[in-house]
Amino acid sequence: RNNMRDIDKIIVHCSATPEGRHTTVEEIKQWHLQRGWKDIGYHYVIYLDGTIHRGRPESVVGAHCSGYNKNSIGVCYIGGVAKDGKTPKDTRTEGQKRALREILNRLKRDYPKATLHGHNEFANKACPSFNVKEEYKNL
Repeated sequence: RNNMRDIDKIIVHCSATPEGRHTTVEEIKQWHLQRGWKDIGYHYVIYLDGTIHRGRPESVVGAHCSGYNKNSIGVCYIGGVAKDGKTPKDTRTEGQKRALREILNRLKRDYPKATLHGHNEFANKACPSFNVKEEYKNL
């Protein structure tokens, strides 16, 4: 695999959209373009049904975690807030939980020295609304 970037972190995010509301890579890309970014900020997006969708190529620096983009891969699951649209909540479906574990396993295999993190470890945010370190300590 062509890995020109020196990846040392895999950072998990949520889309901060209300529980149960479907959102697409295309839609998130539009939000990010509106912020003046070149493309969707994440490398992977996990839909409610547990399917894994590509965002930016892994070889391209993402825009998902200020100060840490250069050496990280960003993975985002759709959801992360309650139906009210603002209360942080772990809204992951069974499919999303399976898919996250699968993609994180693969990324750990591809980047053995990378550590797993939630966005909240680097920013004053609830995102991804669950404790990544705790949940994936065995990966």
